[in-house]
Amino acid sequence: MRQTRRTVAAGMLASGLAPGAALAAADLALVAQYGAPETPITVFETDEGALAVFAHGGPARRLSPLADERYAVEGGGELVVTAKGVRLDGAFLPRRDFGAEVQAAIRRAVRTDPKALRERALAATPPTETGDFLPPDLVDLAAIDPTIRFDIRYAGRDNFMGLKLYERPAAWLQRPAAQAFGRAAKALAARGYGLTVHDAYRPWFVTWMFWEATPPASRVFVADPAKGSRHNRGCAVDLTLHDLATGAIVDMPSRYDEMSTRSYADFAGGAARQRALRGILREAMVGQGFEVYPEEWWHFDYGAWRRYPIGTKTFTQLAG
Repeated sequence: MRQTRRTVAAGMLASGLAPGAALAAADLALVAQYGAPETPITVFETDEGALAVFAHGGPARRLSPLADERYAVEGGGELVVTAKGVRLDGAFLPRRDFGAEVQAAIRRAVRTDPKALRERALAATPPTETGDFLPPDLVDLAAIDPTIRFDIRYAGRDNFMGLKLYERPAAWLQRPAAQAFGRAAKALAARGYGLTVHDAYRPWFVTWMFWEATPPASRVFVADPAKGSRHNRGCAVDLTLHDLATGAIVDMPSRYDEMSTRSYADFAGGAARQRALRGILREAMVGQGFEVYPEEWWHFDYGAWRRYPIGTKTFTQLAG
């Protein structure tokens, strides 16, 4: 059944989001990326509920429906929908899921010898640091607020590596960060949303594994182990929103841990509702002293992360 613009808008109003005009489902299905990784074309929903398209680094141009899955492009040209992509001004552009493609390549490489990769990581030496650091005081986030939920991806295989990296599902932050996180959870609960945590403190050896397994072109999404990550310092958290009434995870512009431009905190593509929800999460976290990580909408750093040293303790050691 075709979803009307009115029913989509009503759903957004029920969630407290500004609806604009909202797209019909048939048009919303076109929202995606197309073409080559180096020069992607993005079709997206504007805040006013219209379709538009932009080339990477270029201006957005509105799409106006014609007929037979054809759209006029603002400023001249035509976009035609095909079974496997679109034709823009006559050039065929395949529909792409760049994040899934990068993940598949990483998993293929890791599968060759995951045991050896882990052994090398555990044997590696963290960088030597000097400075007046605060003593670590990691707090289990499960004790912070009852609305917080956990989906710790690195404690299972549902992650970009396809490996179980943590011995158990858990999430820790340094005490001031954990307390600020709790305040953000309460602010969001007043709006009908809860926080679902994917990751927080991360032992340094896992950061080493990420860097080793990730192709150089995608290393903007992983931390250099020579410097350590903010996760290693217990001051970074990966998370998303869930609806408190239904328990459902909300839909964001990209998947968690997706290595593509859709993951950027300022990515202009996707659906209007997705960007609005991303903004709600960002507002709550920034309001409690967390900083936005530009390449990942789900990643937030507590402002005092520089005051803590790189952590090497495993989850087993922390639990003990």
